[in-house]
Amino acid sequence: MSAAELLALAMLVALTAYVLTAGADFGGGVWDLLAAGPRRDRQRALVAHAIGPIWEANHVWLILVVVVLFTCFPVAYAALSVALHVPLTLALVGIVMRGAAFAFRSTFSGGGAEERGWGRVFSVASTVTPVLLGMCVGAVATGRVPEALRLARGGGSFADAYLRPWLSPFTVAVGLLALALFALLAAAYLCVEAEEDDLREDFRRRALGAWVAAAGLAVVALALARLDRAHVGAALTRSAMALPLHLATAAASLAALWGLVGRRWRFARAAVAAQAVLVLWGWALAQRPYLVPPDMTVQGAAAPPRTLALTLGALAVGAVVLVPSLWYLFAVFKSGAPGRRAGSGSRRAAAPGPPAP
Repeated sequence: MSAAELLALAMLVALTAYVLTAGADFGGGVWDLLAAGPRRDRQRALVAHAIGPIWEANHVWLILVVVVLFTCFPVAYAALSVALHVPLTLALVGIVMRGAAFAFRSTFSGGGAEERGWGRVFSVASTVTPVLLGMCVGAVATGRVPEALRLARGGGSFADAYLRPWLSPFTVAVGLLALALFALLAAAYLCVEAEEDDLREDFRRRALGAWVAAAGLAVVALALARLDRAHVGAALTRSAMALPLHLATAAASLAALWGLVGRRWRFARAAVAAQAVLVLWGWALAQRPYLVPPDMTVQGAAAPPRTLALTLGALAVGAVVLVPSLWYLFAVFKSGAPGRRAGSGSRRAAAPGPPAP
């Protein structure tokens, strides 16, 4: 494997970590928005407790992807940041507003207007942002990014160059699929996180609903990929890897359903995570060897060899620091005293804060 392919693989691994961590955080915001019934305050407290320890640390994976793309594949970075600048900017605003609202909400308690207002900003931003990120992925998969750049340089209209590439039935379906998968991840994680049976049952029902939505949207997105003549459509239906990939994804999905129905919480969490990873890696494998299809390959978009080698060295050194640090962050917060567990305490007790000494 060449240096360029190794760096592309590193970006994919970082995106996988982002989906499994930040994706679940976005999904937690969805359930915060949809909290209902006599236990809605406890549901929101559980979401805040689960997100609190790592609510901003998760974005280190997205930052890593952006930095590697900018440094090692500058042509692809330029193409994506120009053609998709509208949804990417909106997603960035959503990420910032979501984080800020979560922090500001934690300073209030008692269910006052300020707490409710910031909570609404947090939950709405958590719901909209994954859809925008998924639509960006869908736009790349269609292979229309280079065409959008040609239209922009050739005097095409703003709508043709900067809106239509990411506004289509297929890209909307991919965006909604990302939202459903994130909501499913969050609900499965929260079933493990909860200590009270009634809260577990609340999020079990939500997980089953999200499972149905994700399964339906996956079928719709696959069908629209063919109708929309998306670049990845043929690879996802006719290539040699298509059948094994679909079988593996279906097996993970059915395993997740079996775990949720049988209340096997940790098994269901692992199966849901596997399902999300297979969907992400299926997209990446479908457009290989292209970084930005249909004409920008990983090798063709790569920076000079010296830049690639130095970046690989920096990633190796950084991983030695980053991975143990994140593991320690999880370990410190997830081993807290039972009295701090959500569902039995206040929203303020679940607020984010610095790690304990």
